[in-house]
Amino acid sequence: MRTIGAAGRAERRRTVVTLRAKGWSYETIAQHTGLSRTGVFNICKRIETVGRTAIEDRPRGRPVGLCRKLSAQQEAQIRKLILDKTPDQLRMDFALWNRMAVMQLIEDQFGIRLTPQGVGKYLARWGFTPQKPIRRAYEQRPEAVQTWLDTQYPEIAQRAKAEGAEIHWGDETGLRSDDVRGRSYAPAGQTPQIRVGKRREGLSVMSTVTNRGKVRWKAFEGAMNADILIDFMKRLVKDAKAGGEGDKAVKKVFLILDNLKVHHSKPVKAWLEENKEHIEVFYLPSYSPELNPDEMLNANLKQVITTAAPARRKGDLKIAVTRHLRRLQKLPELVKSFFQHTPVRYAA
Repeated sequence: MRTIGAAGRAERRRTVVTLRAKGWSYETIAQHTGLSRTGVFNICKRIETVGRTAIEDRPRGRPVGLCRKLSAQQEAQIRKLILDKTPDQLRMDFALWNRMAVMQLIEDQFGIRLTPQGVGKYLARWGFTPQKPIRRAYEQRPEAVQTWLDTQYPEIAQRAKAEGAEIHWGDETGLRSDDVRGRSYAPAGQTPQIRVGKRREGLSVMSTVTNRGKVRWKAFEGAMNADILIDFMKRLVKDAKAGGEGDKAVKKVFLILDNLKVHHSKPVKAWLEENKEHIEVFYLPSYSPELNPDEMLNANLKQVITTAAPARRKGDLKIAVTRHLRRLQKLPELVKSFFQHTPVRYAA
């Protein structure tokens, strides 16, 4: 009986009761079920005394929660602190909530000292798992982000629909010819090597994406400046005018950018004022790159470029970047999938 599990034991007892009700003897039932005569007799006696509920196993072991060092109220308080605060907000010398940090938190709050293994059991019981955290800027203002999500962007989307405008999400990124990422298999103890050119080449890319899968980009050397940005915006306006006919023609470009200093420069603002009938720029909350879907394009671009063979000749990096960006322009469904990433799904 101990080897067949709770469901098997209940079924065996049910069989004993059924056969006994048909008039079988204890010995015959024992032979039929593989039990001892005493076992069959005890089953029948217990069911006669307790009732049919005795067919199922009674709960065994200690009651849930017995002998735990933390009470249910204390557990709830620790869970809430972990969810609502980071260790540094509680003036603790930890960056993340690891087992040692939680152990210290419990001791600080209640004077109860647990082992790391005991803390691990509590965390598993609460449904907490170790995860790679999402980076957020310390200077980011959560209230500004919420205002953007609840009010500002919905108003922009509503205006774009009413005015026949196309919303572009823009961003800049930089690449280097000696930037190689990922892991490589090699014999244990023999660290693999990658040969890169001594004279590295750099390239910058300004790009925009739309939730319809459109990609527009410009590759250039050096840092972004007002002239490069204005030239890129001129291209956006020209492309928008040539992008459709009749009622489906795009009348205006709504460009959403971050708060890079050059985006607010006087030449840029002056050009935007002169061309306000064709393009309008909006700015994301400060220190909030995770709200920009174009970051997904940048990540895709870097993943492809940095896992390929490193560029060894001048111009190879630009060729590789150009090839991949042109490929993305022909894959609107892939670009649309960038907007399914959780932080930017609001813009899909």
